[in-house]
Amino acid sequence: MQYTHKFFSLMFAGMLAMASASCSAESDATAATGPVDSKLTEKNINAELKKAYDKYKGLKEGANADYIPALDKVDSNIFGIVLVTVDGKVYSVGDIDSQVSIQSISKVFTMAKVTEEKGIDALPKNVGVDATGQVFNSIYAIEQNQGHEMNPLVNAGAITTTSMVSGKSYNEIWNKILGYYSDFAGRELTVLEDIYKSEAATNQRNQAIAHLMYAYGHIEGDPLQATDIYTRQCSVGVNAKDLGMMAATLANAGTNPVTGKQLVKPEDMPEILAVMATAGLYDDAGKWLYKTGLPAKSGVGGGIIAVSPGKFGIAAISPPLDAAGNSVRAQKAIADISAALGGNPYETQPYGK
Repeated sequence: MQYTHKFFSLMFAGMLAMASASCSAESDATAATGPVDSKLTEKNINAELKKAYDKYKGLKEGANADYIPALDKVDSNIFGIVLVTVDGKVYSVGDIDSQVSIQSISKVFTMAKVTEEKGIDALPKNVGVDATGQVFNSIYAIEQNQGHEMNPLVNAGAITTTSMVSGKSYNEIWNKILGYYSDFAGRELTVLEDIYKSEAATNQRNQAIAHLMYAYGHIEGDPLQATDIYTRQCSVGVNAKDLGMMAATLANAGTNPVTGKQLVKPEDMPEILAVMATAGLYDDAGKWLYKTGLPAKSGVGGGIIAVSPGKFGIAAISPPLDAAGNSVRAQKAIADISAALGGNPYETQPYGK
């Protein structure tokens, strides 16, 4: 199974290298006009965002997550889309300031933090990088694999990943995680306390998962502390602008395109994007990748981020979810916009044409 991970890592390394070479060769033009791409003009981007927003804002499919009581109460009409190019230009439409909880999207950035601290090889060694073939909060998958071959984007792998963040105390670990998220967003983020309290009161399954992973020797430290920090990280409040900037930082080889702060080593980005590509949208990750080609991550709060390496990051927020736990409007909008703007990294033309 690790050959699959290596294949995707090499694939995204090649994409990032080509994107980097293109940006380097045309740096003067990029500085003046933005990313050098005939489709990525201000007019086109604004038009495609508005087109997708108008097309899907009235869509009534899906329902808010209700297994966490506070999520069920979030306004289901919220719908906002933000695209940020790798040179830091921000394009938006809809409810871009409305906050939702980041939920499972947080897993990507904790994964990135662990790679920063412990190196990219720490994840396949201690967590795994393979799709489990089970639901995101599966206990069966842990028993089936004896705690091995998980990935950082399902709950068992995510709680394990959170436990790997270094720190001598709960507060030190938590402040490090929250500060890292804030650096990606380019502003200070905070926890939505009502969401946190609601999740903490109903996270017995995650506690069981953590104890099981601890029994198999994967959780570092107290499993209940790891679960609570994980619960808190999922409760961080974000809007579409925050998520768009976080996605653009991933698209820009790990450097925030507005602040210029490097948060991930460029050489580690292919592996992070590979995990997003293979496991980012729960049970529908394969369908999403087949349709869009984009590394992405969703959360049950209604957000989705997607990355077109070397071009742009895009995010959309809309709380109603499909059966797989992915925002209905956000999926459709991002897929349409990316297709129109040439975001699919597999999309090429024959040589010389």
